[in-house]
Amino acid sequence: MNLKELKEIRRRFSLNKDSISHIYGCYVNAAKEIVTTIDMPVGLMEQEEGEMYLKILKKSLSGSLGRNLLELPFSTAQVENSDEHRLLQALRQGQLRDAGLRDALYQRIIESLNMGDESYVILLAFDAYDVPYKTGNDEIFDEGSAEVFDYFVCAICPVKDAKAALRYTSEEKTFRSASTGHIISPPAVGFMFPTFDNRAANIYSTLYYSKDLMDIHDELISGLFNLENIPMSAGLQQNTFSTVLSDALHGECSLEVVQAVHGEIREKLEIHKETKDVEIPEIYVEDVGDILKKNGVSEEKITAFHHSCEKEFGNAGVLNPSNLMETKAFELNTADVKIKVAPDCAASIQTRVIDGIKYILIPVGEGATVNGIDIDIKGE
Repeated sequence: MNLKELKEIRRRFSLNKDSISHIYGCYVNAAKEIVTTIDMPVGLMEQEEGEMYLKILKKSLSGSLGRNLLELPFSTAQVENSDEHRLLQALRQGQLRDAGLRDALYQRIIESLNMGDESYVILLAFDAYDVPYKTGNDEIFDEGSAEVFDYFVCAICPVKDAKAALRYTSEEKTFRSASTGHIISPPAVGFMFPTFDNRAANIYSTLYYSKDLMDIHDELISGLFNLENIPMSAGLQQNTFSTVLSDALHGECSLEVVQAVHGEIREKLEIHKETKDVEIPEIYVEDVGDILKKNGVSEEKITAFHHSCEKEFGNAGVLNPSNLMETKAFELNTADVKIKVAPDCAASIQTRVIDGIKYILIPVGEGATVNGIDIDIKGE
């Protein structure tokens, strides 16, 4: 899926679209027991309640492709004959109406997912989207629809205890201690099956959501989808890239080198945003190698970097730049000091060794404050 296709599906989660007519689900306690099941027509809900359910379900399609949202591919063998794919297809084709199939999905999730001591709610919703015809100029003609995209969304939401608070009661005209009971939080994980590729169903893929960029719940992906290769989370990719860069360039990983890599990655992402490219951004390992070479890194270290990337990320040689470094800030840490710098100013930072002592030099510019107090910087 690309960004345009994702946005097209996200727009379906609105009451005025009349797209989702039913909400199914179950409430699972910390002991992994189903406390109750949910089977509610959206048309019988109060408007505010219906909007809340759709907002939660829509959250399972939020975030960025390649970061919070990962496309999980099924093998041909799985699509042709596997329990996991057969269950997903049966749920989709039956529009989630079969209680037995829903129970089978709940049990697969409950047996696989590790939510610690948290209770959670599993929510399901089906939609049949009459895909309008779109021209090459992105003009949409509703009457030219020739494709129906049948899909369902699953959102798995932690349940939190509401905090006690003093609330006003009109009867007593005063404030009393009160609690609203248990509250459904935004989804921790979820998925959509199948994906919407080239504005049509792709049963060889599912779109998986994780709120946490580090812990994407590998155990759920393994247990529910039975995939051979579980993708590396965005958070782990960033940590791995940092380790690969510092270890492979040991002795040559200077501030200037990190500044150059950071600047190149940031520039690629800015260009990607400005051009409104709907595909996931990419950077080749060779591109990073070229940056290292331009900044004086030896061939030996660059070769070590390439080998480490191949070992950690596979031999495809293509990475998602948004998962490699934090580009919205530039942070320097020592044992005693933490410095955050606007990324636009990162190139002005320097390192020096003065009288045998290592220093980080940051231009002050117009002035500086300490705890909100303007300070004077005296000359020599």
